[in-house]
Amino acid sequence: MKENKEAILTYNDRLAAIREEQFPMLRDSIYLDHAGTTLYSKSFMDQFTSDMMGGLFGNPHSASASSQCTMSRIESIRHRILQFFNADPAEFDLIFVANATAGIKLVTDAFRGFSRGFDYRYHQASHTSLVGVRQEAKDSFCLDNDEVDSWIEEVRSEKISSHPQPTLFAYPAQSNMDGRRYPLGWSQQLRKASIDTGRALYTLLDAAAFVATSPLNLSNADAAPDFTVLSFYKIFGFPDLGGLIVRRDTASVFKQRRYFGGGTVDMVVCIKEQWHASKTQSLHESLEDGTLPIHNILALNSALEAHSKLYGSMADVASHTSFLANRLFRGLQSIRHGNGEPVCIIYSACPEDTNTGSGNGPTVAFNLRNRCGAWISLAEFEKLASLKSFHVRTGGVCNPGGIAAALNLEPWEMKENFSAGFRCGNDNDVMNDKPTGVIRASLGAMSTLSDVNKFIAFIEEFYQEVHLPLPIALPEPIDIRDASDMIVSDMMVYPIKSCGGFRIPSHTPWAVRPEGLAWDREWCLVHQGTGLALSQKRYPHMALLRPSIDFSAGQLTISYDGPLPNGTRSQISIPLSLNPDLFQPSSTLRSIQPRVCGEGVSMMIYQSNDIAAFFSGILGISCTLARFPPGGSGKSMRHAKAHLQSHQIPSISQNNNQSSLADIPTPPDSDTESDHRRILLSNESPILAINLSSLAILNQNIIKNGGTPVSAEAFRANIVIGSSSTSPSNSINSAYSEDHWDRLKIGQHSFQMLGACRRCHMVCINQETACKSDEPFITLAKTRRFNGKVFFGVHMCHIPAITPETKATQYPTVSVGDKVEVAPI
Repeated sequence: MKENKEAILTYNDRLAAIREEQFPMLRDSIYLDHAGTTLYSKSFMDQFTSDMMGGLFGNPHSASASSQCTMSRIESIRHRILQFFNADPAEFDLIFVANATAGIKLVTDAFRGFSRGFDYRYHQASHTSLVGVRQEAKDSFCLDNDEVDSWIEEVRSEKISSHPQPTLFAYPAQSNMDGRRYPLGWSQQLRKASIDTGRALYTLLDAAAFVATSPLNLSNADAAPDFTVLSFYKIFGFPDLGGLIVRRDTASVFKQRRYFGGGTVDMVVCIKEQWHASKTQSLHESLEDGTLPIHNILALNSALEAHSKLYGSMADVASHTSFLANRLFRGLQSIRHGNGEPVCIIYSACPEDTNTGSGNGPTVAFNLRNRCGAWISLAEFEKLASLKSFHVRTGGVCNPGGIAAALNLEPWEMKENFSAGFRCGNDNDVMNDKPTGVIRASLGAMSTLSDVNKFIAFIEEFYQEVHLPLPIALPEPIDIRDASDMIVSDMMVYPIKSCGGFRIPSHTPWAVRPEGLAWDREWCLVHQGTGLALSQKRYPHMALLRPSIDFSAGQLTISYDGPLPNGTRSQISIPLSLNPDLFQPSSTLRSIQPRVCGEGVSMMIYQSNDIAAFFSGILGISCTLARFPPGGSGKSMRHAKAHLQSHQIPSISQNNNQSSLADIPTPPDSDTESDHRRILLSNESPILAINLSSLAILNQNIIKNGGTPVSAEAFRANIVIGSSSTSPSNSINSAYSEDHWDRLKIGQHSFQMLGACRRCHMVCINQETACKSDEPFITLAKTRRFNGKVFFGVHMCHIPAITPETKATQYPTVSVGDKVEVAPI
């Protein structure tokens, strides 16, 4: 055992030594999403490029020398891939497909051609693509391990089959969710039952996750699945190609397939009669529709060569990744909070546990809990992991049955979550006190012990609570005399969502609308293909698109403060007016609906090609400008989503009588006013404010950790609240006091606080340079995380005055320098 461990460590050290040369794309990243796709090596790509440059490869459907060369190479590679899985070409055929899902679909196409249909049984750990086959079946059932064994025993006990239609049983060799492995012997058991009873039983094995790090041995054709699907990019990183391996004894099933494509037929009659003759020389030539992805297939030759040179055999890869997976599992399992509670709730089995049936692959699926047992948000985890350069997968990972079983989600709960707004990929990751997905860390051939140790250390640093956190101190009601030095220090509007800000000149009265400060986030850039609103999170250089509002000229001018592509001008001006001639007529708008924060909206799209070219040229993405003016209705109107968070005092109404600001009017008792506050294109609320005292404390903590302090601009607030006093004690005493504000009075106008602002890693983009760093999100994650979510700043909205109308109440404004008065919750 000791010698084996030493051999594995030596193997690991050899991989670590070649990582920088062979995988330069990793740099300082830790890649733990090999279940999605593994990484291709430099030597592989160099060899493939040399191969492509050194050969002439034509379409294999032609008779030219280059075409025949291509066909010969493809057949050679087909044979070599079968050998890779110890599959005798006399017993098996390999059909090249786009991916494993395409292979599943090809099998389904054949089975749905049976005149009596087919029955379908699938394991609950199946990938979504296997689950989808049930839509074509006459009837279908989802089975767990015990139910599979019971069903097989039931089938074997039948004397004579009473099932006229065939039955297809599908299952994964290894779950793509938690890495659990399932008996490969099920295929042989079902085949024996089929022979004994005369019942037409077939097995479809999803081997995509399994073959990525383990050898698949198909040397015994009698024990092998009838159909095996896999994806080569999960083994080699490239090409983006899949395979369907079929036992030749079951090839007759594909005679039921109705569709035929180019290259799969010898003769087709169309005029006056409809008849065709499929190719019969080999199974694969009758199923590979159209021209093959020839270059992807040719890449497999280089892939096999490079894989063998770098990693040795698949058995070596399996041994290495199993060792790493055990270290990862044990490391995560051992992390405990100060009260002894586990940090990680793990759903995978321990790789070295011999009592878990067929074992577990190099994947660990888990969730995080704080010391009080509350679940950590997956979205928040992913933000922090991304900043620390960890690449992992979170969510439902396309495995609905596995997720439901692991998280104990009943069907009614999943449907209720859907009705409450849960969708694949959104931030609803904890609903009704249960997670809706998992964190999946998966290892691959080039993973190292260092990757594992760094990930464990990351979990310990940010999610292990060794000491009991101090209770949040609730401040005493702030007397107006103690807050008399608070003023509006700065004001910004962001006319184009996610672009640079426009600083409002000092002492300039700025209009306050129901939707927020005038001209704030009234425009956005939308992708011309998808309709999605662009964001700095994906396109950081949007920060360098600087707007300027010129009321005398009636124009919004946008300048780009960065290096310009050749032929791109540095600025463009757009009228502030809503001239209909500027926008695409509604009758000609494309069917793709613009979306902001996942919400479908109706916008006014500028029709100028110059405008589209300006923004597209700078950002390198096909986009154009859209406007979302105030006063709309239906999908031309959005509503605030901000609300008080759990670290803030929950009840406002019970504390209104404590306010020392009697002259601030209470907001009207109106559902429309309180629950449906309008916003334009901001994420959550009409107005976002930050407190400079809080920023000062945050920067102290950043500096303490060796970081560089950040400016207020990083938080893209509309109103920055500071102090006219220079006393440092005032800043310390009022830091994060905004958590407990109920209302503000700024100048003559009142504002209702709507709750703390949840932060993402966009705060790490320097708004002056568009460069990205770790801070301030890393420090916020350690000092301002509540229930797994990170907060800084506060949302608010204007409270319409109920006093007799005056000019000020008819046209409310605020200015830099205005006095700020606070009413605590």
